[in-house]
Amino acid sequence: MTETPGADHGHHGYIHRKDDYLKRLTRIEGQARGLQRMVAEEKYCIDILTQVSAMTKALESVALGLLEEHLAHCVVEAARQGGPEADVKVKEASDAIARLVRS
Repeated sequence: MTETPGADHGHHGYIHRKDDYLKRLTRIEGQARGLQRMVAEEKYCIDILTQVSAMTKALESVALGLLEEHLAHCVVEAARQGGPEADVKVKEASDAIARLVRS
Protein backbone atom coordinates (compact mmCIF):
# COMPACT_ATOMS: atom_id res chain seq x y z
CA MET A 1 0.00 0.00 0.00
CA THR A 2 1.44 3.39 -0.95
CA GLU A 3 1.06 6.48 1.15
CA THR A 4 0.26 9.88 -0.30
CA PRO A 5 3.28 12.21 -0.35
CA GLY A 6 2.98 14.80 2.40
CA ALA A 7 0.46 12.69 4.32
CA ASP A 8 2.62 12.39 7.42
CA HIS A 9 1.91 15.83 8.91
CA GLY A 10 1.46 15.21 12.64
CA HIS A 11 -1.76 13.61 13.77
CA HIS A 12 -4.39 12.56 11.31
CA GLY A 13 -7.94 13.81 11.81
CA TYR A 14 -9.31 10.38 12.66
CA ILE A 15 -6.79 9.67 15.44
CA HIS A 16 -9.24 10.42 18.28
CA ARG A 17 -11.60 7.77 16.84
CA LYS A 18 -8.92 5.28 15.84
CA ASP A 19 -10.20 2.54 18.17
CA ASP A 20 -13.73 2.93 16.80
CA TYR A 21 -12.48 2.63 13.22
CA LEU A 22 -10.39 -0.42 14.09
CA LYS A 23 -13.40 -2.12 15.72
CA ARG A 24 -15.58 -1.37 12.71
CA LEU A 25 -12.93 -2.65 10.29
CA THR A 26 -12.54 -5.83 12.36
CA ARG A 27 -16.30 -6.42 12.06
CA ILE A 28 -16.08 -5.83 8.30
CA GLU A 29 -13.22 -8.33 8.11
CA GLY A 30 -15.49 -10.84 9.86
CA GLN A 31 -18.24 -10.09 7.36
CA ALA A 32 -15.81 -10.82 4.50
CA ARG A 33 -14.88 -14.16 6.07
CA GLY A 34 -18.60 -14.90 6.46
CA LEU A 35 -19.15 -14.17 2.78
CA GLN A 36 -16.34 -16.54 1.83
CA ARG A 37 -17.90 -19.21 4.01
CA MET A 38 -21.34 -18.64 2.45
CA VAL A 39 -19.92 -19.12 -1.05
CA ALA A 40 -17.90 -22.17 0.02
CA GLU A 41 -21.08 -23.67 1.53
CA GLU A 42 -23.05 -22.78 -1.60
CA LYS A 43 -25.62 -20.65 0.20
CA TYR A 44 -28.54 -19.05 -1.63
CA CYS A 45 -27.50 -16.21 -3.99
CA ILE A 46 -29.86 -13.64 -2.51
CA ASP A 47 -28.60 -14.34 1.02
CA ILE A 48 -25.03 -13.76 -0.17
CA LEU A 49 -26.02 -10.56 -1.98
CA THR A 50 -27.77 -9.32 1.17
CA GLN A 51 -24.54 -9.80 3.11
CA VAL A 52 -22.51 -8.11 0.36
CA SER A 53 -24.86 -5.13 0.63
CA ALA A 54 -24.43 -5.00 4.42
CA MET A 55 -20.65 -5.13 4.09
CA THR A 56 -20.69 -2.43 1.40
CA LYS A 57 -22.76 -0.16 3.67
CA ALA A 58 -20.33 -0.76 6.54
CA LEU A 59 -17.35 0.14 4.34
CA GLU A 60 -19.14 3.24 3.04
CA SER A 61 -19.80 4.31 6.61
CA VAL A 62 -16.10 4.02 7.48
CA ALA A 63 -15.14 5.89 4.31
CA LEU A 64 -17.58 8.72 4.98
CA GLY A 65 -16.39 9.02 8.57
CA LEU A 66 -12.77 9.22 7.48
CA LEU A 67 -13.66 11.76 4.80
CA GLU A 68 -15.50 13.91 7.34
CA GLU A 69 -12.52 13.75 9.71
CA HIS A 70 -10.15 14.64 6.86
CA LEU A 71 -12.24 17.66 5.86
CA ALA A 72 -12.66 18.88 9.43
CA HIS A 73 -9.03 18.45 10.39
CA CYS A 74 -6.57 18.23 7.51
CA VAL A 75 -8.34 20.41 4.95
CA VAL A 76 -9.43 23.08 7.45
CA GLU A 77 -5.92 23.29 8.92
CA ALA A 78 -4.35 23.59 5.45
CA ALA A 79 -6.90 26.26 4.49
CA ARG A 80 -6.00 28.24 7.63
CA GLN A 81 -2.34 28.14 6.66
CA GLY A 82 -3.08 28.99 3.03
CA GLY A 83 -0.65 28.63 0.18
CA PRO A 84 -0.16 25.68 -2.14
CA GLU A 85 -0.70 23.12 0.67
CA ALA A 86 -4.32 24.27 0.95
CA ASP A 87 -4.85 23.70 -2.76
CA VAL A 88 -3.31 20.23 -2.49
CA LYS A 89 -5.57 19.24 0.42
CA VAL A 90 -8.71 20.49 -1.33
CA LYS A 91 -7.74 18.59 -4.49
CA GLU A 92 -7.08 15.42 -2.46
CA ALA A 93 -10.47 15.70 -0.79
CA SER A 94 -12.20 16.38 -4.10
CA ASP A 95 -10.52 13.33 -5.66
CA ALA A 96 -11.48 11.15 -2.68
CA ILE A 97 -15.11 12.27 -2.96
CA ALA A 98 -15.09 11.49 -6.68
CA ARG A 99 -13.72 7.99 -5.98
CA LEU A 100 -16.41 7.38 -3.37
CA VAL A 101 -19.17 8.56 -5.69
CA ARG A 102 -17.93 6.30 -8.51
CA SER A 103 -17.67 3.23 -6.27
